[in-house]
Amino acid sequence: MNDYEWYKLVDPDTELTQGDLIDNCPVLNWDSSTSEDLFTRAKQEPVDCVVMSQACDLEQANVMQVILCPNYSLDVLREQWHQDMKDRKQNPTEKSWKKFLEYIRDGKIWNLAMLNKYDVTLSSDIRIVDFHEIFSVPRDFLETWLREINTPRVTLLPPYREHLSQAFARYFMRVGLPNEIDLPS
Repeated sequence: MNDYEWYKLVDPDTELTQGDLIDNCPVLNWDSSTSEDLFTRAKQEPVDCVVMSQACDLEQANVMQVILCPNYSLDVLREQWHQDMKDRKQNPTEKSWKKFLEYIRDGKIWNLAMLNKYDVTLSSDIRIVDFHEIFSVPRDFLETWLREINTPRVTLLPPYREHLSQAFARYFMRVGLPNEIDLPS
């Protein structure tokens, strides 16, 4: 079995591409927990993201907005999962946690995708990409911000970035029909 590398570290001036992991990326989000006025509820917040826009579109400058999805550590995901289990009045066991992770890894939980751990800079645990939340950031803004922070970044390599892209596409191409097709008897 070949041992393909999942990631590489790229210089800050490397062109933006699909699969780039961007830590603390400033994105615009919405605070629904308050009833303040409309513009006060819009907030900039730092989010660990992965670039989902296609590499060819970025390379050929075909996009003005970059699509990003958040990614979380297993610790953060486990807290969310634990609370969700409690809210559903279920018992969050170690066995059910491992089964949940297996389902994510095997693509059985449509909105989540798993990225392997990496050790190209500081070590990182397995990361979980969540397709439920999608951000669009102006490309000029993102590229300017990346130049200003001047920090190397980790990028996901083929075929793993294409695998992530395929999981993203599967999430969006789901079609639920209101009625089944009746088969002849």
